[in-house]
Amino acid sequence: MTSTIPTFSYHNPTAIEFGWGSLARLPELVKSVGGTRALVVGDPGVVKAGLVERVVGVLGGMPVTIFTDIESDPDARSVDAGVELAKSKECDVMIGVGGGSAMDVAKVIGVMMTNPGNIRDYAGMGKIGKPGVPVIAIPTTSGTGSELTIWSVLSEKEKKQKFGVGSVLNCARIALLDPELTMSLPPAITAATGIDALTHALESYVSTATQPISEAMSVQSMTLIARSLRLAVAQPGNKQARSDMLLASTLAAMAFNSTRLGLVHAYAMPLGSRFHIPHGLANAIMLPVVMRYNLPGNLVKFARIAEIFGEPIAGLSLRDAAERSVVAIESLKADVGITAKLGEFGITEADLDAVAGEAMLSGNVAVNPRQPTLETMKALLRAEL
Repeated sequence: MTSTIPTFSYHNPTAIEFGWGSLARLPELVKSVGGTRALVVGDPGVVKAGLVERVVGVLGGMPVTIFTDIESDPDARSVDAGVELAKSKECDVMIGVGGGSAMDVAKVIGVMMTNPGNIRDYAGMGKIGKPGVPVIAIPTTSGTGSELTIWSVLSEKEKKQKFGVGSVLNCARIALLDPELTMSLPPAITAATGIDALTHALESYVSTATQPISEAMSVQSMTLIARSLRLAVAQPGNKQARSDMLLASTLAAMAFNSTRLGLVHAYAMPLGSRFHIPHGLANAIMLPVVMRYNLPGNLVKFARIAEIFGEPIAGLSLRDAAERSVVAIESLKADVGITAKLGEFGITEADLDAVAGEAMLSGNVAVNPRQPTLETMKALLRAEL
């Protein structure tokens, strides 16, 4: 008899503090990690929303330096500038406030406070030698999961390239999750970041590297998204929906941290670096077509996804039930107003070789439920032009 006892590893080095109004606990959390001088890292969006000012206000009289020279798809130069500033001010705790860009940069600034060279030396997996200074990550969107992940994704914009820095030493010490901070998120960003979280959960769930702990988190994340993403977009002031989506995003990150993802995220890197498509939107564009391609790789799980999203699968064949998962996600996209196609960003047939070729280099391809050829990768892109 063949054993079905799994063998796997799961590690989550980040403490999670979740709750409405939990930002008020920030001073005690900073103290708990030994912080005395903080670098608050944010982006122009959170500055405009007043959230950086709010965080600084909560910290009271603590010496605080603010760093907001961060753009979407943050450039590695931002890390260099942030490290120089943090060292000049003798900062001993990083506080990342915002979406993935701000939190990714805060994490690697923390790393570079104690490690030699520059952040480009640590591209790839497991290259960081020493723990950095403590990082407290405070997400203001519900999608990236950077507050929990081992990854920071950075750009070299002049080269039109992205690279990831991955290590358990690149994790925040504490993730402070206050759903109240997501209330001002506009509907379009709520939708795109919500689909980003969904893609994390879904790709982890069907990944060939899946394991019982990550699966449980993926299922719970998708359940919350199915219940609340439409509400969070349609009713931005709905507290329950905002809480559900922030928790869903974090659970999805806890899932894929140990499993990686799939073809959707393989595409997202070149689509972002070459054509500046926001990450969540790139995922939203490619998710249904990749799901349809992946169906034969795990019909049982795709049928379960359909069930999670409320599709009527009773009495259907396994294949037909699995196909309802694609219908469910296409319906969700339509309901939250995501209709974009790749062609709207200037992508043409002439670009497919380069995008598909770069996507094939992603480590996410190896754990996808089906192994594509370059021609398959091009065909999937072509379907979304």
